[in-house]
Amino acid sequence: MKLNKYIALGGLALGLSMSSCIGDLDLEPNDPNYGNATDYAAVLAKCYSGMAVSGQDGPGSSDISGLDNGRGQYCRAIFMMNEFPTDECLWIWKDEGIYDICTNSFDASNGNIYGTYSRLYSHIAVCNDFIANARTNSDPVVQDMVLQARTLRAMSYYWVVDIFGQGSFITEEAAVGENPVQKSRLDLYNWLKDELEDIVAKFKDSDMPVAYGHVGLDGAQALLARLYLNAKVYTDGKQEGWAECQKHCEEIIARHKGGGFNGSGLANHYLYLFCRDNHVYMPGGGNTAENEILWGLAFEPYYTQSYGAANFIICASITTANMDKNGFSMSSANYGMVNEWTCMHGRKEFFDKFTDGDKRSSLWLKEDDGFTRENTDYSTFNNGYATVKFTNLIAGTDGGWSQENGGIYGPVDSEGKPTMAANTQNWPDTDYPLIRLADVYLMYTECFIMGNVGDQAKALRYASYVSERAGQRAWVEGDLTADNILDERARELYWELTRRSDLVRHDKYTGGRYLWSWKGNVAEGNSINERYKLMPIPVQIISAQPEFKQNPGY
Repeated sequence: MKLNKYIALGGLALGLSMSSCIGDLDLEPNDPNYGNATDYAAVLAKCYSGMAVSGQDGPGSSDISGLDNGRGQYCRAIFMMNEFPTDECLWIWKDEGIYDICTNSFDASNGNIYGTYSRLYSHIAVCNDFIANARTNSDPVVQDMVLQARTLRAMSYYWVVDIFGQGSFITEEAAVGENPVQKSRLDLYNWLKDELEDIVAKFKDSDMPVAYGHVGLDGAQALLARLYLNAKVYTDGKQEGWAECQKHCEEIIARHKGGGFNGSGLANHYLYLFCRDNHVYMPGGGNTAENEILWGLAFEPYYTQSYGAANFIICASITTANMDKNGFSMSSANYGMVNEWTCMHGRKEFFDKFTDGDKRSSLWLKEDDGFTRENTDYSTFNNGYATVKFTNLIAGTDGGWSQENGGIYGPVDSEGKPTMAANTQNWPDTDYPLIRLADVYLMYTECFIMGNVGDQAKALRYASYVSERAGQRAWVEGDLTADNILDERARELYWELTRRSDLVRHDKYTGGRYLWSWKGNVAEGNSINERYKLMPIPVQIISAQPEFKQNPGY
């Protein structure tokens, strides 16, 4: 089967092109040379790299056309859809289409929305191609790779369901020349639920270890739990998944309990999960007692350079400025970086969810550093706290940071300069967590609150693991409310691609029940139309396939 077939059937024939050579991987996905397990592993690498880099020839290239190479990177595209239009952050530059997303005033012609749709389906196409060629190989190693590719594809379909609702549907079963079909949100949800249940069951029967940077049982099952968490939204009230979500959370928790913070399996120090050596918390990363990152994307500055993921979040949220000249001070070097973009800060309603002493906000810059709580001037970087979370720092001990080997970049030469090659000096070594164990603990508690399922003592204990690690008090019975669990998720999971979904699930996104700065394109916030619960199907897709339906209100 040919990769281009899946692209066309995904509804992306116009405006989307896929490069035919993988470059560093030395393979051609349109006609792969599938032989032994090593050959399959090389092709599987493209399924993973499709979520990490924008293209096959370095950070300046892209697998999709019509969108800035940086904004077209997988995680950055999802970040634009799930973080920009919420109370968590503002992008101060009025880049094309970005302002409209940040102020909830976008429409179906927004190029960033089209880029996200294209990125998801180009990734699905690559995974379909691998699955089609590998599924009949009986080698257990190859079959494990098929499970991984199916999980990667499931993640992309999850985002289609979450962000767009309805969408094109295509798997490895498609015949050449078959017309694309648009499936409803309910149909996509039901397929994805069954697909992930089957993947999880097969992973349970496998004894293959999970290699660093790869996905296995924990990642697949956590994604399934998150799908069930949003079942009521995704099925328009036809199904609820509280009990199922909680069941899968319990199984994940049981595999991780014993080490880490208070025996929970969580990392002892929150900010270490987002620093240069956070790989130790990944599957196969070495710290099995604190294996909190259930699924993450591996980044290494020599080989995985991207203007998305951690590099995007770090650089966008820092700058180098002089207090005397600009009214505020900040140094990118304090966060382990040379580059700084001066692009993104938080919104005041998000800041108000934190109390003094919360370790999750200990790197933020506030009034003492020349930053204001208010977001009165949209385009001024220090009108809003510098909400730093991801860094390129080296973890030290007891929550501190190391300056070993002469500095944050590692060993230095005789002149005291970093020895890392110049072209990689500006790229972080920070992996990007997709789903963490802390999310699983909070999902269990939310299921108890919203679905009245499970055990109250566990719900309190699991939420307390998260809050106490942050230096906050334990949860008590009176804390078990919808507003409290939503706020705890905001504090714990900010900038991890969950916020819009969480607000929609709690009916706090559209309408006027909850306002935040610049919601509805008004400085003090305004009610927004119900249509914004979903992103529109891009006009390019409707133009190419007129039989496709647009989401209501667009």
